Amino acid sequence: MMPDHIDLEVVTPERQVLHERADFIQIPGKDGYLGVLPGHAPLLTELGTGELTFQKGSAVEHLTVIGGIAEVLPSRVIVLAEVSERASEIDVGRAQAARDRALAQQSKSTTETDWPQVSFAYEKALIRLHVAAEKTGYSGGE
Repeated sequence: MMPDHIDLEVVTPERQVLHERADFIQIPGKDGYLGVLPGHAPLLTELGTGELTFQKGSAVEHLTVIGGIAEVLPSRVIVLAEVSERASEIDVGRAQAARDRALAQQSKSTTETDWPQVSFAYEKALIRLHVAAEKTGYSGGE
């Protein structure tokens, strides 16, 4: 029998971020986004940096996900993320400051060894601002 919903659990090393039932989930995989409906074939995937969204009825929720893995089963998705937070938990001021610091470091970065760290910091700040915008309507420049 085909399940009519998916149990979604998102955890980080520090805490359980979310445990909800969903009708649809979109996960930021390492090589692109993955859509999951009830009855999806089992799989494991490495996560990238991005926005996890899930739909519950007509409501859509947004979370940040930065690294980790996800296990997809026909009626359950478990996301083991390095970092994750709900849109409502994001401090927009801190995210803006992190973005600005990363931009300043990018212009000063002179070695190739600095570039991946600076680029990753910028990417994290942008995804946090994007997810915050989904909840708060923030539209500050990127």
